Amino acid sequence: MVKCDWKALFARVKSALMRRGRSEHDADDLVQEAWVRLACYEREHEVECADAFLMRTALNLSIDSHRMQARHDDEVLTEETLVLDTRPSADAVLLAKERLARLSTGLGRLNPKTRDIFLAHRVDGLTYAEIARRENLTVSSIEKHIAKATLLTTAWMEGW
Repeated sequence: MVKCDWKALFARVKSALMRRGRSEHDADDLVQEAWVRLACYEREHEVECADAFLMRTALNLSIDSHRMQARHDDEVLTEETLVLDTRPSADAVLLAKERLARLSTGLGRLNPKTRDIFLAHRVDGLTYAEIARRENLTVSSIEKHIAKATLLTTAWMEGW
């Protein structure tokens, strides 16, 4: 086997593991385990490129560890748990309510048939063909109603 700068090699492998999301402590453990496996393998086999063997072994151990942790993720340490408040801020809620009130006013300015067609498509998720059958109109006229409603509501909301 060729002489190797083990300290530099261990640092490169550890760095590669940390770039892949491992903590410093976990990376140290994985490098050590990979080195032990390399030493055991060298007892019976010749290893031409120890640095590649060590790197590949450490990365494979990291993948195996991640998979095992994903399967056994029932155990959560309190100090590792981060609680995030995903609720919107009071300002965001107020702004959304004001925007909704503005949109409601804009929709109220549409003629009733156009508003019903627009809401049937955007809110109820009906296709143009379904709305056309329900309203006894052509698909082309449904397209025109929706385009008109879209333009008017967009113009109404613009700058808000």
